[in-house]
Amino acid sequence: MEFGSPLLEGSRKIMLLGSGELGKEIAIEAQRMGLEVIAVDRYDMAPAMHVAHRKYVVNMLDGGAIKALVRREGPDAIIAEIEAINTDALTELEEEGFRIVPNARAVKVCMNRIELRRLAAEKLQLPTTRYYFAEDIEDVRRACKDLGFPCLLKPEMSSSGHGHVLINKYEDIERGFKDALAHARGSSRRIVVEEYVRIDRELTILTYRYPLGNGVVTTTVPPIEHQRPEGVYHYVESWHPATVGEEVIERARSYAIKLVNELGGFGIYGVEILITKDGRVLFSEAAPRPHDTGLVTLVSTDINEFQIHVRSALGLPTPEVKLVTPAAAHVILAETETWAPRVVGLEEAMKIPGVQVRLFGKPYTYRHRRMGVVLATGNTVQEAREKARLAASLIKVK
Repeated sequence: MEFGSPLLEGSRKIMLLGSGELGKEIAIEAQRMGLEVIAVDRYDMAPAMHVAHRKYVVNMLDGGAIKALVRREGPDAIIAEIEAINTDALTELEEEGFRIVPNARAVKVCMNRIELRRLAAEKLQLPTTRYYFAEDIEDVRRACKDLGFPCLLKPEMSSSGHGHVLINKYEDIERGFKDALAHARGSSRRIVVEEYVRIDRELTILTYRYPLGNGVVTTTVPPIEHQRPEGVYHYVESWHPATVGEEVIERARSYAIKLVNELGGFGIYGVEILITKDGRVLFSEAAPRPHDTGLVTLVSTDINEFQIHVRSALGLPTPEVKLVTPAAAHVILAETETWAPRVVGLEEAMKIPGVQVRLFGKPYTYRHRRMGVVLATGNTVQEAREKARLAASLIKVK
């Protein structure tokens, strides 16, 4: 396998479809490996565009636009970083011989909650919450009646809690159905109605595949633990190592490996596992890319999730990932909508030993948009979490 110099004949290229904060870290790792990076997103000045060789701004749901850019650039690997992508275009490009990471089917299934739930719960028999699929308000009413209140509505296409609506009583159903669809990614018209469970904690099992000889290796990074305040559906904090028991970890790993082997391809998947208050261990969802909770691996492991994804995308091995220190990550959120936001409080936050800050450089904000992350190391998980929380509380987005 030969690697040429970027921007010259023989260079190896990756194309990012979606250029957010996860894409930015992928781009940085790709640059470190001497790859040529092309960043694509629906808006200009997206984070990964700041560190890419070239950028394009297109409607990511326009299959013709995606195919035209790929055919023009001829990348060695195409990495899907967001949910709202025309997956039919990816399937067509894969049939033409382009490498979609992990593969076109995996991207399509993972980005559709209905197809993913069918695969995980019905084909692979992984334990999940009770659920129904709904196409109209009457479907939702029937599902809520059977599941009981409260119940949770999730759009067919969504991520990071977008469009998740908790229904507490019958009178809330119509409003909830409309809200869920209004905040869906892409053109979703169906929803999943789920049993509401009280979550004790969650695990992310970063599971990756790479070629070795004539076979494929599937393995995992040590599990990452995370927890959200009651009623919050987006990522807030994560830490490494997980503090749950070994039996729970092994069950979670077995679910993740079973799912990822079914989906196939090369690259990393973020597989989310719920641990309920009553002790159930349930599959929740999967992302066909590095996971936001895995930002903690930027300081906790010797090889981070983004480097793993780039290596696997190119057919290179990552035989082992070692945890090197207890660590935690905590998000920095915007509270208002504005262009050209300013971040204050860094000087106080970075006085704390073991604290690092990553600002994503997004050009505009809206309420609860993730604008950065605090990373902290400590002698224990608890110490790292306390440092990350304190530092994050000192940083404000204006």
